[in-house]
Amino acid sequence: MIPEIPANTASARPTTVSLVLGSGGARGLAHIGVIQWLTENGYVIRSISGTSMGALVGGIYATHKLEVYAEWVLALERIHVLRLLDPTIGRPGIFKGERIIGVLRDLVGDCDIEALPVAFTAVATDLDSGQEVWLRSGRLFDAIRASIATPMVFTPFKLGERTLIDGAVVNPVPVAPTLDDDTDLTVAVDLSGPREASPMPPLSPSLIGDNSYRRRILKFVDAVRPARQRAEPSRGLFDVAFTAMQAMEDTIADLKLSACPPDVMVEIPRNACGFFEFWRAEELIALGRERAASAFAHAGLGALAAGPG
Repeated sequence: MIPEIPANTASARPTTVSLVLGSGGARGLAHIGVIQWLTENGYVIRSISGTSMGALVGGIYATHKLEVYAEWVLALERIHVLRLLDPTIGRPGIFKGERIIGVLRDLVGDCDIEALPVAFTAVATDLDSGQEVWLRSGRLFDAIRASIATPMVFTPFKLGERTLIDGAVVNPVPVAPTLDDDTDLTVAVDLSGPREASPMPPLSPSLIGDNSYRRRILKFVDAVRPARQRAEPSRGLFDVAFTAMQAMEDTIADLKLSACPPDVMVEIPRNACGFFEFWRAEELIALGRERAASAFAHAGLGALAAGPG
């Protein structure tokens, strides 16, 4: 049951939110849109709990540098994403993950989690014990790197005596770290919502213009691709692995959320984009804003007084 929220008048205190950000690769860019909608519509985020991409976006928001990150990711093209990946050989993961973390450290700066102005928890998994690990202290980007260590994609991360991997293995939408928060609402963003025929909102003129060169290239590639390749693709090793992991995470998320349901659930369709399609930032941010507005309207909530700034 959603708690009654006091009217957000000039004399009333603001409506506070504990924000839970789930895992899902590039779909996590929708988290940016959800955060933008919340802050622009009068909600004050007091705490964040995130897994994987949710930990990355949530941690950057907690530094008050989310708009810096948003501008950077909006400028990414496919080739930029490829250059951020650092392949490894003979290690338990395709990529080391050091290059992207280094770029983000330079972009927004690093700090201790305890010094953040917003309470923050990054969720990871202890590879040896299988236990869920809540990272609430230490260097921010160490916690983020541990939380994004998707099995097979990024190598595990050694933090102290523990070897850590992606928190989605045990808790894809981590509501539990927020249960003791003194806030008005718990808002969760699940990046593995039901599939939809057309999950993305219409493209804006700026998106079409800014990415026209890439779109012309993709149109050319589609035109010259042999017709037989347009048939339904066969499932390769990683397709099967990711699909199996998705099924496992869905089951875990359902169990966790039934025990700790949020007040508002924002669902992003699982087929909104591919795992590495970070060059689709503008579409995904717009999707996050759209689904946040829809979820709050469905819950009988909506825009409060305009947010700061």
